[in-house]
Amino acid sequence: MTVRMKVEGLRELEASLIALGNATAAKSVGRKVLRKAGKPIADAAKSLAPDDPNTSKDLKASIDIGTKLNKRQRKFARKETKSHVEIHVGTSDPAGIQQEFGNVNHGPQPFMRPAWAANKFKALKIIKTELSGEIVKAAKRLAAKAARGK
Repeated sequence: MTVRMKVEGLRELEASLIALGNATAAKSVGRKVLRKAGKPIADAAKSLAPDDPNTSKDLKASIDIGTKLNKRQRKFARKETKSHVEIHVGTSDPAGIQQEFGNVNHGPQPFMRPAWAANKFKALKIIKTELSGEIVKAAKRLAAKAARGK
């Protein structure tokens, strides 16, 4: 299940990212900020995830923030532009889907959706506050690199 948020009012920051003139640096800034924004959601999901002491795998330990999708998820993901940045917060354990939504043997025990619901605005606030600072840092790095002649 994909949940999307539309954010408006950040055009100046977008223009600043474009003004960097380096797509790799802009993507790096985006990834770094989105990882920071995803941390509260991942932490909340870890605290809400059920744990069965009778099994060897730990669902909480499988919750992570990353850019990679598994083969099945990639099949359903939309292809975006090269400048597109995406970060995923979730579990790498296939059993996590069974826990979240339930199955014929047990009812749902949601942990990701409540974590998202409780922290989505906190994540947006982190994006707004961190993005400008990271753009400034990236611009300074690029200027220093240009001064060195690289």
